[in-house]
Amino acid sequence: MNRPAPVEITYENLRFLITHNPTNATLSKFIEDWPFDDGAPPPSQIVEDWLNLLKSKFREEPGCCVAVHCVAGLGRAPVLVALALIECGMKYEDAVQFIRQKRRGAFNSKQLLYLEKYRPKMRLRFKDANGHCCVQ
Repeated sequence: MNRPAPVEITYENLRFLITHNPTNATLSKFIEDWPFDDGAPPPSQIVEDWLNLLKSKFREEPGCCVAVHCVAGLGRAPVLVALALIECGMKYEDAVQFIRQKRRGAFNSKQLLYLEKYRPKMRLRFKDANGHCCVQ
């Protein structure tokens, strides 16, 4: 199977690495395992856990890069990154376009509809002294 190379998505003070399935050698680098159905949007508990992880990780290690994976790195992983960008204040259309600039083929129609209907609570939107989004 020809899988796309990992890509880094950086927005203000947030950094993500979207990749496909890790190898046995890299699996230990991932700290959580939140499986959900291929091609589907994430369940609400996974969204909650994901955003809580990001708040904690970015607060503990500002500037760190959070890696997220799924089988091909085109659906579930990009959706989670899009949710983080939306929670930081980005419009869903802009988040999709921003990710697709680096990850062609990301998102299916069901996931796009989910992102369109998603209503953020701005859980990652805090401004630093320069007016940039940061996690506090």
